[in-house]
Amino acid sequence: MSAKNGPYPSGLLVWLKEIRAPFLTAVIVPVLLGTAVAWFSFKVFDPLYFVLCLLGAVFMHAGANVANEYFDYKSGCDTVKTDFASPFSGGSGLLPAGVLNPKKVHKVSLVFFALASVIGVFLAFVRGWVVLVLGVIGILSGYFYTAEFAPRGVGEIIVGLNFGPLVVIGSFFVQTQAITYESIAASVPLGILILEVLWVNEIPDFDADARAGKKTLVTRIGRKKAADVYAVLLFSTYAVMLVLIGLSLMPVFALISFLTLPLAVKAVAVARRNYDDPRRLLPANAGTIMIHLFTGILLCVAYVVSGYLSIL
Repeated sequence: MSAKNGPYPSGLLVWLKEIRAPFLTAVIVPVLLGTAVAWFSFKVFDPLYFVLCLLGAVFMHAGANVANEYFDYKSGCDTVKTDFASPFSGGSGLLPAGVLNPKKVHKVSLVFFALASVIGVFLAFVRGWVVLVLGVIGILSGYFYTAEFAPRGVGEIIVGLNFGPLVVIGSFFVQTQAITYESIAASVPLGILILEVLWVNEIPDFDADARAGKKTLVTRIGRKKAADVYAVLLFSTYAVMLVLIGLSLMPVFALISFLTLPLAVKAVAVARRNYDDPRRLLPANAGTIMIHLFTGILLCVAYVVSGYLSIL
């Protein structure tokens, strides 16, 4: 099936689909948050360092997405037929459809990682070696996620750590050349939420992952228990924020992030009721992405506003 003749886009749109561009918010939001916390804590903001940090993180995430598509295809996971293809899981479908060449896809992933590495080395040179350490961890995690980590049942934890603490603390360090308890605290809610995004998206992939021998935590415990764990983790995000606010590790204004709590309640209800029906689970898949996005944005607003109020 070709990109021109099949139900797939062509040219640049193919690669935007392959890198799963809409999901890049998973790395954009933590970069924004780390930068906002830097402003709140030290009243610093360097536009150049911010842009470079954002580009480096996006390149790293794009490389990881493309590499994961390649390794899922090679393992046979993306070629397992299912009754319903969720738009939030199961990959782009471009490799199984023959739209893209696997070797080319692998090379493109390496190009993205190389671009991220160039930016990372520069930032490490001008800001500090911590950037290099975090960058190496990010690249290795991204490249080996599907091939090594996900099949061993630690992929969810790797994603939570990388798209939470690693990116938030990294972007904070790029601005401040420091790591503080406040920057670590700010990274925790986003880490849990992005883990939740992956977790709920693995539920409709249960059959395909199980048949391909991809032993994610969801395939290990089953759909029903996975839906229960999803509920506990999602609500724990808000509990963690309350504790951090109570310990003065987050500004009180961060309470505005609780505006997303009704979305969480709805997503949990959908997931626990429809864990075995991928079509009816879609609102939970979409809702979790929105919860991550809006909670992250509201936290950014809270830190920026709190920083300005502390000047007055």
